[in-house]
Amino acid sequence: MPTNRQTFPIQFSGGLITNMSPLQQGLQMPGSARILRNFEPSIEGGYKRILGYNKYDLDTIPPYGIPVVTGASQTGTSLNIANIRQTPETGDKFKLVHGTASINGTSTIGTSNGPTALVNGAVTADSTIIVDTVASGTIAKGQTLTGVGIGSNITVSSVTTGASGNFTVVLSSNVTVADNLALQFTFKTTTFAIDGVVGTIQTGMEIVGTGIPRGTTVAAFSSPNITIGTAADTLSLTLTDDTALQFKTPYTVGASVTFDDDENRATIDISPALTASPANGDDVEFTSTNSKYLTIGCGVFLDSVIVARNESIVKTSGNGYTLVNVPTYGTALVNAGSQTGTTLNVDGLTSTPQIGDVFKIAGIDKIYTVTATPTVNDAGEAAVAIDPALASSPANDAALTFLSTSRENGSKTRFSRYNYTGSEKIAIVDGINVPALYNGSQFTALNDAPTDVSAAEFVVSFKNQLFFGKNNLLTFTAPFTDTDFTAANGSGTISVGAKITGLIVFRQQLIIFTESSIFQLVGNTIGDFNLQPVTTDIGCVDKDTIQEVGGDVMFLGPDGLRLLSATDRLGDFGLGVVSKTIQKEVTDFITANTSFTSVVIRDKSQYRILGYNNNIGQVNAQGILGTQMAGQGGEGMAWADIRGIRAHVADSRFFQNSETIVFANDDGYLYQMEEGNSFDDGNIQTTFATPYMPINDPRIRKTFYKMFLYTDPQGSVSFDVSLKLDFDQKDSVQPTQIDFNNTTGQVAFMGAATFGSTAVYSSKLKTLFETQIIGSAFVVSLQYTSDSVDPPFSLDAITLEYATNTRR
Repeated sequence: MPTNRQTFPIQFSGGLITNMSPLQQGLQMPGSARILRNFEPSIEGGYKRILGYNKYDLDTIPPYGIPVVTGASQTGTSLNIANIRQTPETGDKFKLVHGTASINGTSTIGTSNGPTALVNGAVTADSTIIVDTVASGTIAKGQTLTGVGIGSNITVSSVTTGASGNFTVVLSSNVTVADNLALQFTFKTTTFAIDGVVGTIQTGMEIVGTGIPRGTTVAAFSSPNITIGTAADTLSLTLTDDTALQFKTPYTVGASVTFDDDENRATIDISPALTASPANGDDVEFTSTNSKYLTIGCGVFLDSVIVARNESIVKTSGNGYTLVNVPTYGTALVNAGSQTGTTLNVDGLTSTPQIGDVFKIAGIDKIYTVTATPTVNDAGEAAVAIDPALASSPANDAALTFLSTSRENGSKTRFSRYNYTGSEKIAIVDGINVPALYNGSQFTALNDAPTDVSAAEFVVSFKNQLFFGKNNLLTFTAPFTDTDFTAANGSGTISVGAKITGLIVFRQQLIIFTESSIFQLVGNTIGDFNLQPVTTDIGCVDKDTIQEVGGDVMFLGPDGLRLLSATDRLGDFGLGVVSKTIQKEVTDFITANTSFTSVVIRDKSQYRILGYNNNIGQVNAQGILGTQMAGQGGEGMAWADIRGIRAHVADSRFFQNSETIVFANDDGYLYQMEEGNSFDDGNIQTTFATPYMPINDPRIRKTFYKMFLYTDPQGSVSFDVSLKLDFDQKDSVQPTQIDFNNTTGQVAFMGAATFGSTAVYSSKLKTLFETQIIGSAFVVSLQYTSDSVDPPFSLDAITLEYATNTRR
């Protein structure tokens, strides 16, 4: 028979553990988890549901760079474009700007209150009513009627003035109203004035400008007034005088596509026919593509993010993309008039244009490509081979504007931020092209760098020098420079004896990884640099898993996640596999994915490794997170699974007291992690299951009565809990799950509620609540699940109330 009731408290800590037998885990670590998915072990205690992610920029990452129209006066259903380094495809969609203007005067778009009135005589199920006592305006056709008992979207069809201040109003639908019912008439303002119109504005064009919501279109245009489309139904905004506007028409690429990879040009069939003739050099904004293209790099830089996709590098601050790989060669000018053909004499050059560069010439039609790298003399002059032939003879000193330089066939693109002169810059490598530098406005390709630097896969800044890793070689610039590779000035090359798989600066040392060894470079300049082995038995098997977290270096080794930790001995390191407690998950994770990326969430002391496989969709995309709960070293790592973050590349940075964490895959968007309560408006699915707990003795049956749950909800949340009895074996009978909701349902978080009631009390969320549970077993596990866009919540601890039966 049952004895007196007892309590069993369980503090949730320890994270995911899968290298113990079920009973051992329940006996030794009852607060750990046998399943912990999309919860994170929190440095504040307990397990907290992870935050979501949103689009960093609502625009798609440009798939083909920033193509432009080549040739003026084009009409019909064919379009010639240039500055494109990847062939467009049938079904791709793009936009052209056909008109520009400015807002003329401050305007308000939205619903406003109009006149009020009283019903003069009750009406039952009729569309005609009589009103009087009209105030604050005039009743007019199209206004919307509101009042007690009146349905939504009832509008005025006509108004007739009657005697003694009465009005007969015909409505769009039947209503039932009482005599003297107060009515409110509202109206929508959907029109604003513009001036300074250039080009063409037509019905259906998208309106783009500061303060204009995405997707707003032209419903009608009668100069000078624009009436906006159906988006006005939900708009409420104020438009500012002189705000610049663009008017865009969407197009679709048709069946015929001709692409010239050498000259970076394409001729495409389009539909519909061109609204108007675009100007030479107008941007062609591709918004979606028929094929998916991997984003191959992203790096947080100051207040923006630099992104590599296909054969271009772009940047965004969250409101549209601009091209980064735009070369600067000085002030390039046409050198002499009356030139024709496919050679252009140029002066004003401070460096050498490269084959594949694309440019335009002031006052001249068409867009041009450099077809051979020219020789630039000491006076900055060069004869540049171009294609196509000059459309006409440019004037002497006509300006050349370079539009892009080649970054073709790049692999994963990596970045390193540095500051040698007081202004931050970022170095860019991709394993194929020459490295490049960018300062926020100027892109510099290191075309004159030595061959040991060209096509480098890695770059870091160490001791005020840039270090480039390529194959087995580590090449560095002269001190305090990013372009000087002169040995006499302090540049040099070091061989590490094996192919480099990663670089990271750690505690005044440069750590160099290969697949089977780790080295440290100590010293300050070429005069005292000293390469020392850390280990010759262990290396890093994936380039993008190396991160510093909590004063240690995490990386993926051949046997799992390892931590490189400094010890008290000078120059000594500890190396340990810190993922042993989830070894099976790590092994399965490595097997299931084809590439990896990683980020650090610094304010959580958290490391995340994210896997990518082209055949695994977003919902099932895998990751592992580890929180460093203690000080340095791996003993304090607590782990969890991630599902739903599909990342091919990622980066994180703490800058000006704010941490930015971004990632991208092949769907065309850049995402910001740790933002919002959803996975880009999709649900976050979570599961946490405790071990199977014998509660002191696995051979004594327990009868369970109550559960007290300690939580920290940050808003309205709902989740389910299930008791899993006696290892949830096949054909065993399990109790029905219990639904938790902090507004309505079986259990209320707010105040005190009786089990089974529907109760909402104060607005202050309680952190402790109780519920009855039913079940009898030798061992028990509690499993929590949620599938929602609710705010995050933490599960801190539980107390089970139970009674023991006699021993079997």
